[in-house]
Amino acid sequence: MNQTPESRKFHEAVMAEEVVELFRSLHEGLIVDATYGGGGHSLRLLGALGSNVRILAFDRDPDAISEAEARSADTNLGDRLKIVNRNYRDMEEVLIEQSMESFSGALFDLGVSSHQIEEGTRGFSYRTAGPLDMRMGPDAPHTAAELVNEWPEADLARVIRSYGEEPFATRIARAIVAARPIRDTAQLAEIVRAAIPAATRRTGGHPARKTFQALRIAANDELGALEQGLDAALRRLQPLGRCVVISYHSLEDRIVKRRFASGATGCTCPPDFPVCVCQHTAELRLLTRKPLRPTDEEISVNPRARSARLRAVEKVAA
Repeated sequence: MNQTPESRKFHEAVMAEEVVELFRSLHEGLIVDATYGGGGHSLRLLGALGSNVRILAFDRDPDAISEAEARSADTNLGDRLKIVNRNYRDMEEVLIEQSMESFSGALFDLGVSSHQIEEGTRGFSYRTAGPLDMRMGPDAPHTAAELVNEWPEADLARVIRSYGEEPFATRIARAIVAARPIRDTAQLAEIVRAAIPAATRRTGGHPARKTFQALRIAANDELGALEQGLDAALRRLQPLGRCVVISYHSLEDRIVKRRFASGATGCTCPPDFPVCVCQHTAELRLLTRKPLRPTDEEISVNPRARSARLRAVEKVAA
């Protein structure tokens, strides 16, 4: 089943062919799509895997849910697709509510959707003026306005350094505090640009990119949600079930890589132990020793796919 023009406008599904191939061995059962977005991955999977596969999809963004509901009448999927307006960190709670105990597949397509970036009123873009919001959904613990106008300088610098991997985090945080109150994303982007040395501004893309990434991650507690949601998915995954994660920056990918690696070795001993003494067995089998990357052809069509990394595992049979 192909994406509709509307779903392509809302979000271009990244590495969709690779996702379908990794799930092709699943002929029946439930797949959890933790980040529904425009539905590109879910619709491709439902079309490719046959009528015995169902999808439970999560999205914390009410806009994504409204868009999905508006298109649902045209899909003819019946009860094969169920979408809930919840954060995927609540996965186990939702499964209980839906009287579901486990599933045969899980998909996480992390990051910000094209729609969220391009919709100026959401405040994700450093290229257009918008409110200092950056929330992916109403459940987000903070707005960007709270962070830039209320947080202490030391906390701001820590967030920008840790979540944005920005070497000039201290200078940027100092400039933000000095400029308070900051009104919108255009003003914030200019403050960040001016705080970075001129020679550095000429390379590496937009000067505010890393700072905006850091504020977005902090506002939505993205890394905490990923750790909780991924652990829940692997607990609920059935034997021979598969989990696929597409990440877009090193912080996300590092969490996924470490969690998959620890599940594949089974060892829970401290890293400084000379030999394993825990006697834990592996729960996962790595399907991707190194992350898969999008093809040049896909990047030419969808430049936002450029930074994507895909990792996948299979639950070891009991």
